[in-house]
Amino acid sequence: MITVRKPTEQEAQQMQSLPTWGCEVSEFKWAYNDKETCLLIKGKVKVTYDNDINGKGEAEFGSGDLVVFEKGLQCVWHVTEDVEKYYKFG
Repeated sequence: MITVRKPTEQEAQQMQSLPTWGCEVSEFKWAYNDKETCLLIKGKVKVTYDNDINGKGEAEFGSGDLVVFEKGLQCVWHVTEDVEKYYKFG
């Protein structure tokens, strides 16, 4: 449901042309109505999920990581360092 890896140089360049989103240290629930791919510019996050739809799991990621959230994921974001990311849906 969540894939975390380092991007290729080409992927990193492509992501840098996309919009950005950021948030401060916080915790919040989120549901993905579409697939999201993001590249963290800064920050640190742990995402957890434990529900009937997605099962149970977690992923941790930070600056420089390419992260893919699958459509339908319901989770909780635990932002431990202020985050800024490039992102795209679909």
